Amino acid sequence: MSKICQITGKKAMVGNNVSHSKRRTKRKFNVNLFTKKFYWVEQDMWISLTISAAGLRTINKLGLNAAMTQAAEKGYLQGADIKVIGF
Repeated sequence: MSKICQITGKKAMVGNNVSHSKRRTKRKFNVNLFTKKFYWVEQDMWISLTISAAGLRTINKLGLNAAMTQAAEKGYLQGADIKVIGF
């Protein structure tokens, strides 16, 4: 799976390393991603999501179900992307 947050849609940005002599070389700014397990109360199952730190704060603020429906509406999360751990 690519390095994209399933809740916020954040992905790596491209920028420059700038040396002391102002030479510029390309680099990537990666997202702070990690895999986390959640208990989805509405479906009564455990799921695993690849989310960023900002995505975790979004889940804490809105709730898991609301954050997942919002991500699905924006196209960041498809049903096949959700990894079901147990029922």
